[in-house]
Amino acid sequence: MNSPPHNHHNCTGSQAKNCSAQGQTHKHSHDHAHAVSSPPLLQQNVPGGARTAMRIMQMDCPTEEALIRKKLEPIDGVHSVQFNLMQRVLTVDHHPTALSTIIQAIQSLGFEPELPQTGKSLGKAVEEPAKPWWPLAVAALAAIGAEAMGWLGDSGWASLSLAILAVALSGLGTYKKGLVAIANRNLNINALMSIAVTGALILGNWPEAAMVMVLFAIAEFIEARSLDHARHAVERLMEVAPETVLAQGADGAWSSMAAENVLPGMLLRARPGERIGLDGVVVAGSSTVDQAPITGESMPVEKAVGDAVYAGTINGPAELEYRVDTVFSNTKLARIIHAVQEAQGSKAPTQRFVDQFSRVYTPLVCLLALLVAVVPPLFFQEAWVDWVYKALVLLVIACPCALVISTPVAIVSGLAAAARHGILIKGGVYLEQGRKLAWLALDKTGTLTQGKPQQTDFVQLDPDQGDAAALQQLAASLAARSDHPVSQAVASAYRDNIVLLPVQNFQAVAGGGTRGQIAGIDYFLGSYRWVSSLLADAGKGALAVSASVTELQRQGKTVTALATAGKVLALFAVADTVRPTSRQAIAELHGLGVRTTMLSGDNQASAQNVADQVGIDRVQAELMPHDKLRIVEQYTLEGVVGMVGDGINDAPALARADIGFAMGAMGSDTAIETADVALMDDDLRKIPRFIQLSRATHAILVQNISVALGIKLVFLLLTLVGLGTMWMAVFADVGASLLVLANSLRLLRK
Repeated sequence: MNSPPHNHHNCTGSQAKNCSAQGQTHKHSHDHAHAVSSPPLLQQNVPGGARTAMRIMQMDCPTEEALIRKKLEPIDGVHSVQFNLMQRVLTVDHHPTALSTIIQAIQSLGFEPELPQTGKSLGKAVEEPAKPWWPLAVAALAAIGAEAMGWLGDSGWASLSLAILAVALSGLGTYKKGLVAIANRNLNINALMSIAVTGALILGNWPEAAMVMVLFAIAEFIEARSLDHARHAVERLMEVAPETVLAQGADGAWSSMAAENVLPGMLLRARPGERIGLDGVVVAGSSTVDQAPITGESMPVEKAVGDAVYAGTINGPAELEYRVDTVFSNTKLARIIHAVQEAQGSKAPTQRFVDQFSRVYTPLVCLLALLVAVVPPLFFQEAWVDWVYKALVLLVIACPCALVISTPVAIVSGLAAAARHGILIKGGVYLEQGRKLAWLALDKTGTLTQGKPQQTDFVQLDPDQGDAAALQQLAASLAARSDHPVSQAVASAYRDNIVLLPVQNFQAVAGGGTRGQIAGIDYFLGSYRWVSSLLADAGKGALAVSASVTELQRQGKTVTALATAGKVLALFAVADTVRPTSRQAIAELHGLGVRTTMLSGDNQASAQNVADQVGIDRVQAELMPHDKLRIVEQYTLEGVVGMVGDGINDAPALARADIGFAMGAMGSDTAIETADVALMDDDLRKIPRFIQLSRATHAILVQNISVALGIKLVFLLLTLVGLGTMWMAVFADVGASLLVLANSLRLLRK
């Protein structure tokens, strides 16, 4: 939903990012089986008045939006109105005393707004009961009967009676909406269809009038079903979370309870094969968990005590016990749904263009229809009946429904398709911009690399000083006593296959390393500079040791030395290793024509080494956050720029980029809240997929607009030359609508 007063209607490029960021204060959710509520849809106090969100179940296409907008905007005390048609939610910024007037105005249009209870979110949306099918079936039979009588030459009362029956059974809803629209001086499709069918009946084209109304009703039914399919695409994401969980009560007994009733701190169990109900931390057991429903990861992830688990993921072969750390409405899964639903309400550039175009298109065609109806009979003595009929056909063609509906359905389908694969896009503007990406700037640590140091090399310097395994055991025993990341990397390298030795007189030296006694012998483990400064004589191999250290440091690695009794025994090199998927991701980006640059705070050697491994185009190292911001600003002069980081320490550059990508959003609430595009796992290959989806969405939008306008133009010309009929006009309108809907829904399969 657009977040007033800052919406995307007047924002482009980086301005749209700012508007989107400012809009983060207002979030909402379309409730599902758990009655999930987001930072809620309710009446809030905002600067200058109040903001009320209300659900209108009868509001599901641009026709209703235009009618409501025209009714509300002139009301004193209404500051702004925002629509989310996919969630059927209207948000109004207004003076606190104007709410009752707003409600009455909406009700006068035949709509019934659903307001939230005080201090609570909107409840679960209850779909209107499905209309019975038999009236439409009877109407179709009556229309076919009227047509058959017309073909047989019987155009009397029987044909008229069947036609009126068909129109009454299939078109009363259209007439009711049309009269409301006409009363409010709004020529939407219902008003135009009502005028056209009534005119056809008056002109004596009874069978055609009946069949046109029946065809329109059938098409409206199919269109509503197609819209529901797109509308519920995001809601289906939420179905991955179980409605009930196995929880431990205060008496220690385990029993089933509703997931929405679970409180933080409670213990839950996930049996093998079950879906995890809420976010939490494992306290007992170890298993593998399939996180694909949220992150799109193809391989299960190992989970043990202390690891985080997330609602909607699937437990593997063993039972897990986990302690809940958030309520259901605040889980990562719920946040994803809220973010995508909020993105549905923001209008992408193409959608804004189509909206503006449609405001001009409909009045122009209606004016043309009026001229067609009166000019030839008045000035050229043509038959009134023929030209009024042509004008009625033009009125049906005048409605831009297919054109207007083509963009939001395509955008929402693209957003939902991305979310299914662990790509969270925060608005249609970013989905559209992705195809234009010219440069992608990437942080190094935690983005291209694992973000966690690992031991990469072991060099034994003195063959006479024990075997390699013994030296590794000594180093691991000292390293395990330290919490320094480099020491932890050394200890982790041997944790599984070495028994640690007892260490006496252990001492950690800040900026240096560790020292201690093992079996009565003093050992030192730390930076080579610190170790060498402690040794009176580094031995005759000092030159060789220095050369080995220099070579390892040239490769961007941190060197730790193990020494004793005046000599260096071994070297351990530690480095932040490249993610296995980084090279493939960079290659795919290059294949899509996107150039890459690394922005790193590390030294030049380390950054260049990583860049060489993954194939980055440019490297800029030893940067502070403000340096990254400056460089991103420079790249914006060359086209659309994306920035990939962790969403926190790269915040200035992420905010300045046209599209900010946050890595590993499953582990960071901040990333979900602030990024334009959040990658729910740490797989950079999702960025090329995002670009491909952006290009596919743009292609669908172009196809939809071309189809909608092309069909309208063809039938417009056919009507003007005397070949168009009202049947054709209906097919031109509703047929085009169905085509663009079906075309847009293809994105859900990507």
